[in-house]
Amino acid sequence: MDRERGLSARLKLTLSYAGFLMLAGGLLLAVVWVFLLRYVPYHAQFSAGPNRGDLVDAFGPKAALAMVFLLVFGLVGGWFLAGRMLAPLTRITNATRKAASGSLAHRIQLEGRNDEFRELADAFDTMLAQLEAHVAEQQRFAANASHELRTPLAVTQTLLDVARNDPDHDTGELIERLRFVNAQAIDLTEALLLLSRADRGSFSREPVDLSLVAEEATETLLPLAEKSGVTLETSGEIAPTFGSYALLLQLTTNLVHNAIVHNLPAEGIVSVRTSVHPKAVLLTVENTGEKLEPHVVSTLLEPFQRGSRRVRTDHAGVGLGLAIVNSITRAHGGVLDLAALPAGGLRVRVQLPVAAPRGGS
Repeated sequence: MDRERGLSARLKLTLSYAGFLMLAGGLLLAVVWVFLLRYVPYHAQFSAGPNRGDLVDAFGPKAALAMVFLLVFGLVGGWFLAGRMLAPLTRITNATRKAASGSLAHRIQLEGRNDEFRELADAFDTMLAQLEAHVAEQQRFAANASHELRTPLAVTQTLLDVARNDPDHDTGELIERLRFVNAQAIDLTEALLLLSRADRGSFSREPVDLSLVAEEATETLLPLAEKSGVTLETSGEIAPTFGSYALLLQLTTNLVHNAIVHNLPAEGIVSVRTSVHPKAVLLTVENTGEKLEPHVVSTLLEPFQRGSRRVRTDHAGVGLGLAIVNSITRAHGGVLDLAALPAGGLRVRVQLPVAAPRGGS
């Protein structure tokens, strides 16, 4: 938006300093007049000393010169002091312009003791660091998403090329393989949309009992668990929270599904528990399986990062399960914690704010 050019902050501060100095000088001269000259008579009756008129004549020009000196001194000194005071603001402005041009690696790193400018500079540096990390994450995510989406498209193109070059090829097998690849692409697209929705926090919130969510998710995935030879165990108490039932159901479903497909060897156990605490409700999903190294666990929340874990190949997923869980948890103001179990397997704990009882204070 175009605006008319006004006075600079430095000039305003300079005029303010000079004006304050002139006001102080004027008050000082007024004090001298009130408390000194008023007691000097206009005409000396009994001595040849100076009267008030003589003092005014002598004092007036000197007072005028003093006021001129104060004006010049105030303007020069004020300009210098304002420049010193606004120097940090200039650095912050330059950093803002660099950030606006796309350079997020620049930092102000303001020196000196803690004051308003230092707090502003530190807050701006923190914001730049978060923006840089967010942009890098988005770029990495976009690159990974493009790569993952390209794979089913390339497979589809290869299958169509084979069918075109070999008219006698079994069309039934071709259709079945195309259907499978297309289903993978649809699952990936839906996962990306869900992840974007959770990141934006664009959903309505309502009271949700996390124990009912866990029960529904385990019932839905019970056939998969039975087919995989995995035992599902569900326990816990009523866990009231506040959020989107659909997203929390997706969160729980992803966790249970992840625990089933990564539960190797067979005949494993998946435990789903809910609990309530004074300020939070907990959803804990544990699964038996192979031992995980700490560096592997630390990468599992990254999109498209499946770690080095083995999976049941017919239910491998698209590599976004735990990333979606993490985004949904953050969108609900919660905390997600992953830990490798000493005997093997993984424990995932979701901590969400507890919903205040209705009618409570």
